[in-house]
Amino acid sequence: MNKHIERMLNQKTAMVGSVADDKPCIKAMLVARREGSAIFYFDSNHGSQRVAHWRQNPAACLYFTSGPIYRGVMLTGTMEIIDDMETKKIHWTPMMKNIYRGGITDPDYCILKFTATSGRYYHMYESTNFDL
Repeated sequence: MNKHIERMLNQKTAMVGSVADDKPCIKAMLVARREGSAIFYFDSNHGSQRVAHWRQNPAACLYFTSGPIYRGVMLTGTMEIIDDMETKKIHWTPMMKNIYRGGITDPDYCILKFTATSGRYYHMYESTNFDL
């Protein structure tokens, strides 16, 4: 994989896209963990608007950018909502108690797992598609 793409995928923040009522929606989210180039995890809550979107339609995308020379990487794939306690334990930090008052067993706390199937890299007025 291109070293520039790899560097962008290491960023702590990703623009995360979902689909609701046939309309694209996007927001910035902190990347909690990454496995290789295709799997990204995010901490979230069951009551969030995004989780509701992915319950209806698991289609998702991530977008990363860098500068000062503009580069962009979009990954497309699916988002899975995970409640597995072992996965939650991997992600849990004491600071999260401020958000999830019930701790790691708080019923609102969940993990989102994004699995990419393909990507598109933009640099210097050119775009290149790639598979993962």
